[in-house]
Parts: sequence; structure tokens; C-alpha cells
Amino acid sequence: MISSYNLHNYPQQSDLVPIRPQFERELRRLEQDVLRMGALVEKSFRLSHESLFRRNLEAAKDIAILDKRIDKYYRQIEQDCATIMTLQAPVARDLRVLSAFMQLVRDLERIGDYAQDLTEMAVKLFPYPPHRCLKEIEQMSDHAQSMLAASLAALSDLDPTAGPRVKKLDDQVDDAYDYLYLTLSQERDIQGVVEPILLLALIIRLLERMADHATNVAQRISYIVTGERG
Repeated sequence: MISSYNLHNYPQQSDLVPIRPQFERELRRLEQDVLRMGALVEKSFRLSHESLFRRNLEAAKDIAILDKRIDKYYRQIEQDCATIMTLQAPVARDLRVLSAFMQLVRDLERIGDYAQDLTEMAVKLFPYPPHRCLKEIEQMSDHAQSMLAASLAALSDLDPTAGPRVKKLDDQVDDAYDYLYLTLSQERDIQGVVEPILLLALIIRLLERMADHATNVAQRISYIVTGERG
């Protein structure tokens, strides 16, 4: 849970910093909404993985529903942040937290959008036989999902040290992207249409972007807790 002492590092009450119960309640509610949104995004990512690598085409329907709920949380959290800024007269530390939350939920919303894009590409890939690179792309997706899970755990625990761990995983995703893009771009003797190659190139790009946004989430949490940008 967010509190004025473990999140904002406020001085003691003797230093004349007022404790504002209403503000703290609203901030805790905001944190819980961000975590709920993050859980939906994590589920959406998992479903996109199943649609791609388990050929679960029903996942596309579930993701469409999830995406609407994610977008609703996104709009609500942004509005709540703006309302708190307007009505609660936040001090500099509060503004730092609220600003970071607004940026963080944008990252989560983008991951959710990309998950829906992945399922649409999975549907287009379905008629084609599995490509030889699919196993390596699956590993890339596993890494990106692990990054998102680590970032959300950091938010729940207010762990400012998650950034470097997530960034290390991001480096692995970047390396995988470079290798797979080179492999796909050098395909020879392609039988029939090139659509599956193009789709796979788009898929690895989306996974790379999802990993970038997961990294942003971890870094924003560090900024919330420490006030220092990673």
C-alpha cells in the first residue's frame, strides 16, 4: 500500500508537514486501480501468447473484452489524477507520484493494445504451417511477460530496485529481436506468399515494444519511490 511515509518520504509531523487522510485514501485507491489495470494487462498479454503459440483463437474474443476494461481503467485513472491535482492542492512530492502514475498507466494501456494486435496477427497466421523461428519468438514473448510481471510486483511492493533487473531482461529481448529480424529478413526460397514472414516481423516488433513499456513501468516505480530517474 502507498502511504505518506513509505512512498513520499515526507518529513515527520514535527516538521510541520500536515497529514491529509482524505488525500492518502484517494492515493491508496488510485494505487489499487493501477494494480487492477495491470492485472488485466498481464492477462491480456498471456492470452495473446496463447493465441500465437497454442493457436487458441478464442483468446481473441476474450482480449477484445479485456481491452475495453483496460481502456476504461486508463481513462478513469487519468481523470482521477487530474481531479486530485485540482482539488487536493498536492505538494511537489505528490505531483511526482501523480505524474508518474499517469505515465505508467499509458505504458500499461499500450501493452494492452499491442496484446490485441498480436491476437489479430495470430488469426492471420493460423492457416500457415508453424515457422521454424516460432520457438525462439515464444521465448522472446516469455521474457517480455516476465518483465511485465516483475514490474507489476515492484508496483505492489513499491520496490525501487526492480528497474535494473527488468532492464537486464529487456536487453535479452532486444538481442532476440535483432537476431530474429536478421533471420527473417534473410529468408530464402520462400514457398508461396510472404505474408507469414511479414507477420512474424511485425510480431517481434510488437514484443520488443511491449518489453520497452514494461521497462518504463519499472523505472517509473523507482522514480515514484526515490524521486530519481533511472
